[in-house]
Amino acid sequence: MKINKRQKPLLPSLREKRRYLAFEIVSESRIDDFSEVSDGITASALSLLGYIETAKAGLIVMGDRWDRSRQRGIIRTGTRHLNGVMASLALIDNIKGKKAMARSLGVSGALNKAARYIAI
Repeated sequence: MKINKRQKPLLPSLREKRRYLAFEIVSESRIDDFSEVSDGITASALSLLGYIETAKAGLIVMGDRWDRSRQRGIIRTGTRHLNGVMASLALIDNIKGKKAMARSLGVSGALNKAARYIAI
């Protein structure tokens, strides 16, 4: 007898809506490694929001949308936690020992529209 241990997925009406936040890193020297940027953003969110709120926010720094030459990218988060994520982005002052700051370019509910902020 086979026992199915998979959990039922949530209905779409019960899932939290997503928001895509386009951001830019302004630094004194170029940051080529995406993992440094991702770690810096996550560390800033953890210090401001804490572990539980960061986990609830569903914060994901999207590596496939990182523009290395212009130092721009996209963060995916839930709608309820967007303000906290934007505040944690504003509090970034260094990334891996390099002076840097992050600024938000725009917010969208669709990934393709958020990618337009990066292209501007």
